[in-house]
Amino acid sequence: MLERWTRAVVRNRFAIIAVWLALVILGLFAVSNLNDHLTTSLTVPGSESAKADEILVDHFKENTEGTFTVLLKFKNASAEEIAGFKAKIATAASTVPTAKITQERVLGGVLYANIGTSFKLTDAAAYTEKFREALINEGLEGALVTGPPAIYRDVTPVLASDLQRGQILAVLLALLLLILLLGTSWAVMVPFLFATATISLALAVVYLLAQKILMVLYIPNIIELIGFGLAIDYSLLIVHRFRREIMNLDDIRVSDAIVKTMETAGRTVILSGSIVSIGLATLLLVPVPFVRSLGAAGLVVPVVSVIAALTLQPALLSFLGRRGVTPKRFPGLMARKNMMTGMFAKIAHFVIRRPISVLLFSLAMLAIATSSVIWLQITPSSLTAIPAERESARALSIVTERVGPGIITPNEIVIDLGEPNQATTPLVRQARTNLAEEILKNPEVFVVATGEKAPYIDGTGRYLRIFVIGHHDLGAQASQKLVHELRDKYIPNAGFPENTQVYLGGAPAQGVDLLESILKSFPWIVLLALAIAYIVLLRAFRSLILPLKAILLDLVSIAAAYGSLVLVFRFGVGSSILGTYQLDQIEAWVLIFLFAVLFGLSMDYEVFIVSRMREARNRGATNTEAIIEGLTHTGGVVTAAAIILVGALGGLVIGHFAGLQQLGVGLAFGILIDATIIRGLLLPSAMVLLGRWNWWLPNSVAKLVKTKASPLEEREARL
Repeated sequence: MLERWTRAVVRNRFAIIAVWLALVILGLFAVSNLNDHLTTSLTVPGSESAKADEILVDHFKENTEGTFTVLLKFKNASAEEIAGFKAKIATAASTVPTAKITQERVLGGVLYANIGTSFKLTDAAAYTEKFREALINEGLEGALVTGPPAIYRDVTPVLASDLQRGQILAVLLALLLLILLLGTSWAVMVPFLFATATISLALAVVYLLAQKILMVLYIPNIIELIGFGLAIDYSLLIVHRFRREIMNLDDIRVSDAIVKTMETAGRTVILSGSIVSIGLATLLLVPVPFVRSLGAAGLVVPVVSVIAALTLQPALLSFLGRRGVTPKRFPGLMARKNMMTGMFAKIAHFVIRRPISVLLFSLAMLAIATSSVIWLQITPSSLTAIPAERESARALSIVTERVGPGIITPNEIVIDLGEPNQATTPLVRQARTNLAEEILKNPEVFVVATGEKAPYIDGTGRYLRIFVIGHHDLGAQASQKLVHELRDKYIPNAGFPENTQVYLGGAPAQGVDLLESILKSFPWIVLLALAIAYIVLLRAFRSLILPLKAILLDLVSIAAAYGSLVLVFRFGVGSSILGTYQLDQIEAWVLIFLFAVLFGLSMDYEVFIVSRMREARNRGATNTEAIIEGLTHTGGVVTAAAIILVGALGGLVIGHFAGLQQLGVGLAFGILIDATIIRGLLLPSAMVLLGRWNWWLPNSVAKLVKTKASPLEEREARL
């Protein structure tokens, strides 16, 4: 089937390339318009915090994502002067359509005002600069504007700049490595054309998805940099195999060489893409739109890459032909005809001679790399780790220094009394006062704000709310503990009337709901991903043992990646060199997305190497011969692909956002460890020690998965 498909692609190569060119143009349009459809929402549908937010939107007309916050420092201002400041802020706010003052308070020498609008995040962000200019015109040069719209407006160009720098770094590194590997030939350009096409189509698909579902702000950076590395991986594997086929057989036709390439390397790419897709598809099971959007967007990348590998790649190779892949002047490291004399052949022979020593050494190194996981702490998000020079970040810095980080993200107790005009009754007034007084005794609480007028009571008198401001930011352990105490201790004992419904909302509560939802889903995601991957690899490798070994090695890679995050971000190891933040906690979405991506990418390298071993085994090679051939012919490709991918991830590491830095560092360390210690040393040493058990598959299972035994396996079975 794959042979017929490939020949059809080669025959229709002009039409296929024309279609891909149109898709690239569509992708460019998507890139220019995608940011208008991205958000930063961490809402967990159906959670207590989500129900509180619904009441705030419907009855208090509070639109969090469309709300600006103005911070103004002052010294020894009189009440009259503060009233003047408030009037000027209100005048400036009138320049923004639908804007109205929703909250005003003075704390620690800072006037803090919220200005709500009816706009969604991206529409409100468009008025940020106009609002800032209006404040200056009112004589409030020291006023700083922050809040979701202003933060979005400030960080979007920084994300774009980070992405551009990452692209330049990735392209330059990839170009140098591809020339080093493939030599000076037109074949070097194929992976770049492949990557351009896949990224463009992936962004076009994400743009369409963003019309219907929530998509987070980080997605373009993640897709373009991870997509670039993955596309280079797949294309390099196919180009390398095609060149080996056409250079080893002088009389082979180009079309036949392409068919042979796609039946081997192409099939491997399909299998690899399937495994990557499995890992990312499991994120769709997390009941959090934020995480689901990462899974949906990430899933698009391997799917599109496989489609390109089956269509665009054969078409490009048919145009290049023999002359296009033949290097001139500099042949490249992969031009060696006898691969058995190369570095990876020597590594394979070394491992085969000393499998136990190599295995123990590898396990010791991995134990060191993963040991710091025991200090891992997670947070739903981090407001402090955004570019410090931006006005919205400076505003946050001022208020946290003067008052504390909790002022930025207060807890909001939302109370539904069931009937109108109940908020000012004696019973409710007493319950509300008692609750506020009890909460204020908690050492984590800085201020409790309540009252009998707006913004504490809605227009109907049915709903009221209490602000609880802590000393720490939303992700801190103390803030999370306070959320649990409010829900489990203070609110149940408040003494409100019987039919009253009380919900805890606000960013800290939303963060706790996010963490609980992710942690509840994560074990099932892991189990499902491992189970599906095992079944797919069982059929591909035709072995009960090899898929299990692949999964165990994959989990070790992920544990090492988690350990690297703790070392770099919590303990600051290499932080000054990498230019990363130093934080006590890792963002939760990073850990779950890191698992999904690294699970797939690590399996990529496993599939690349073991598929080549399986080919040798099918031809009748012994276990030792298969190990040597697999490592010799794919070790260089895997190492090069890993280095290129790490270079692409450098664009995330050198950026300004803590979450993306954490994702970049985790993936980079995980991939480097996987491509070197795990696949270069631990994998072959384990296979040497397992011997013929590597390829063990009972006949009953073989019939179930419908696979055929190799000639050698048939002989061994008869013996």
